[in-house]
Amino acid sequence: MSPPAVLAFALRSLAAVPLRTALTLLAVGIGAGAVLTLSALGEGARRYVTREFAALGTNLLVVLPGRSETAGVTPGLFLGETPRDLTLDDALALARSPHVRRVAPIVVGSARVSHGARAREATVLASTPGLVAIRRWRIARGRNLPEGDPRRGRSACLLGARLARELFGAEPALGRWVRVGDRRLRVVGVLAAQGFGLGIQTDDMVIVPVATGMALFRTESLFRIMVEARSREAVPLAREAVRAILRERHGGEEDVTVVTQDAVLGAFDRILRALTYALAGLAGISLGVAGILVMNVMLIGVAARRAEIGLLKALGAPPGLIGRLFLAEAALLGAAGGLAGLGVGWLAVLLVGRIYPAFPIAAPGWAAAAAFGVALAGATLFGLLPARRAARLDPVAALADRG
Repeated sequence: MSPPAVLAFALRSLAAVPLRTALTLLAVGIGAGAVLTLSALGEGARRYVTREFAALGTNLLVVLPGRSETAGVTPGLFLGETPRDLTLDDALALARSPHVRRVAPIVVGSARVSHGARAREATVLASTPGLVAIRRWRIARGRNLPEGDPRRGRSACLLGARLARELFGAEPALGRWVRVGDRRLRVVGVLAAQGFGLGIQTDDMVIVPVATGMALFRTESLFRIMVEARSREAVPLAREAVRAILRERHGGEEDVTVVTQDAVLGAFDRILRALTYALAGLAGISLGVAGILVMNVMLIGVAARRAEIGLLKALGAPPGLIGRLFLAEAALLGAAGGLAGLGVGWLAVLLVGRIYPAFPIAAPGWAAAAAFGVALAGATLFGLLPARRAARLDPVAALADRG
């Protein structure tokens, strides 16, 4: 019997039991669709993080207190010691390097922000005008924080778009006074709505001058220092300059961690790729379950079609042909279920993309190939046992419908 004839026979056999066939296709399709959809979610997360980092530019460095690049933990953690603090003077010293374009010292805290009878808790970022430029935030109305000596506290602030709307409603916020903690500050600018990015909800925060923030939170130390190199090529030079300057200022001790954007992005990329593969693997388990279902359905089919198998053998069909007929049925179930699952998976990806347009969900090509390949191979593999059982049936016993 030719391959087209084998396929045609298998199709007629599957069409003869539509409910059983439909349920098997559903199981295989769910498994294939789950592999595609979960892989697309993992790939979308990886692209989202990559895009957020790219929005910061490619020449960013972050200086953290404590040396953790080699030991992996903050020094002195188990000895009751604390690392040397980063100070505003440290940040100003870094700004004098010829390889550095901008420096933004950062102090972070939470405070009650109010105007009149309206008040709420908000994240407070204390920094210099360079922070807005480094993070590439857009100012919708007004201007940036005032330039000048960052050691001097100024009564000015920037509001996130949602915070400004909640405090002032439809009224203009520019030039108005707000109370941040125990400080009274004038609104000089309102940020454009930018949403959530890299751990910060910009729409709900307030940015104040660094000296004002240090006084507000009663601290002399910085949370971190963001440094922008003059170009991507200058990043290694800027990194070494930052280390050298801080080592000199800290008595010859290298007690800070300088993280480049590429290093952070590379770490996230590896983690999220591993997560994508793990999600695909977990979804692939459902394909294994579907393969077991295919095997059980085929075994039931062998039992129900004993007389048919006996007749084929009585007419001279060799055992190998009987096995190929049943393997063809299993392969068709796997292929059809895999294609149906890919179609449903693509629809799910499109739906998520429509509902959450800011999330760059995308199904990687390898996930589609893997989902279809595993569905086809799994169904065929689990169809081997029923095919062998059918091939070994005794024709006389089968025609007499005896086991």
